[in-house]
Amino acid sequence: MSVLTEAAAAVWIMAPVETRRSLLPVLLSLILLQLVVTATQEGAWHDHTHGRPGSELHDQTSCCSWKRLVFTLQWPGGFCQSLDNETLCRIPPSANNWTIHGLWPLRAQHCCSCWPMFHSDVQELEAELAEHWPSFVTTKTSFNFWTDEWRKHGVCAACVEGMNSPQKYFQICLKLRGRFDVHKMLEDAGITPSCERPYKVPEVHSVLAPHLGNKHEIQCVTDDKDREVWFQVKIPLTRNLTVGCDHRGGGDIDGDPAAGSIPGRSFSPGHPCPPQVPFYYFPIDHQRPRRPCG
Repeated sequence: MSVLTEAAAAVWIMAPVETRRSLLPVLLSLILLQLVVTATQEGAWHDHTHGRPGSELHDQTSCCSWKRLVFTLQWPGGFCQSLDNETLCRIPPSANNWTIHGLWPLRAQHCCSCWPMFHSDVQELEAELAEHWPSFVTTKTSFNFWTDEWRKHGVCAACVEGMNSPQKYFQICLKLRGRFDVHKMLEDAGITPSCERPYKVPEVHSVLAPHLGNKHEIQCVTDDKDREVWFQVKIPLTRNLTVGCDHRGGGDIDGDPAAGSIPGRSFSPGHPCPPQVPFYYFPIDHQRPRRPCG
């Protein structure tokens, strides 16, 4: 009972009998108001402590109006070329394939700060995430990377029932990674990492299109020798995670919505590989991640 309600009750008790009848409605109204306030506060605290979305997310209807997502995979052999400071780059020994960069609802970021992510949310998935979604930056742990992705994009994707928790969101990402085995698609077509052999967008696109849809985007960065180096592929998806959607009109997939600020990091977000300019698909070198080809 609040101080105000207690005071009203005390007045009612001390008042003459004939006055109590007129005070009774006021006292009942105050008690009812206090019950509503208490229930609201307890509900908000329960949502906060259990990491559930509160009214802050649902009030921002624009964050749930997105129609498409982009699933982005990155190639460890090319990622380090995007960092100006080569001492910041590392490739864990377990990273020998394309890894996840993120799953991003288009034109929806930072939908709310009401849904924190805890280590327990991904504990069951940690071994898989460490292999398929590692951080390649020395100043950021893999868990920090996952937390950032959930905070920026996962809470927006949570508008869809199948992704409405950190665990579900990361499970979906891992399933998509298994579904889009880019390395195998390329290897089956004779496209393998090389320091000598460059490739062109049309030949790679023709191999990936049957699996990733015609609207996928092959992204490059320019290294310090002015070579185009492949480091990402972006796959546009519908809300139900099907490929082949046209992303035009609903936000583009250029740029990098997941590129956050990292202390001491000068980052190139990449660009679509020029269609007629050869690009390199560098091999992975765990010892010299920035200079796999010397």
